[in-house]
Amino acid sequence: MKHSAAEILREYGPFPDVERVHGVSFDGNNVWFASGEKLTAFDPESGQALRAIDVAAHAGTAYDGRHFFQLANDRIQKIDPDTGAVLATIPAPGGGGDSGLTWAEGTLWVGQYRERKIHQVDPETGAILRTIESNRFVTGVTWVDGELWHATWEGDQSDLRRVDAQTGKVLEKLDMPPGMGVSGLESDGGDRLFCGSVSAGVLRAVRRPR
Repeated sequence: MKHSAAEILREYGPFPDVERVHGVSFDGNNVWFASGEKLTAFDPESGQALRAIDVAAHAGTAYDGRHFFQLANDRIQKIDPDTGAVLATIPAPGGGGDSGLTWAEGTLWVGQYRERKIHQVDPETGAILRTIESNRFVTGVTWVDGELWHATWEGDQSDLRRVDAQTGKVLEKLDMPPGMGVSGLESDGGDRLFCGSVSAGVLRAVRRPR
């Protein structure tokens, strides 16, 4: 297993009226984050907040190229990004104990925090297709270049892990500095992993090793 310190490229925020970041997503241009009662977009180049959608946003956020999927307590809501309308709802696999959310291979991947699991879920029905076990509390999840990454948070310590999507074996680990807990996690498809903060209204970009 490769093991190194996370290289933090940039910090965004603090954003006004945001106590902590629950979920993070990326639409190809802008970063979106969930902060309880809304989804907010910002430009990752300028750091400027752009717009917000008023919607229940209690944990992970995902984007399939057309719609957002957002954890809201024990449900996953499918949201129209233009109108903010909730188009469909499926049950969340953790029944409210869910954390991260991402889209890959036509399916949703959902972190289950205290259960230390990641579930692959049918986006139409919520049926669990596969479950991967972790040995740490799971927060954010993301896929990039065929790699599954997830964030952990336990006590004062967070790390980012690249894991085998079949076995859950940890292949690479990036340690965040103490006190920098990671909630949501999303890749920009390139070298940046966007990490939400568990304790402040900020996000951090971490370099993804190649």
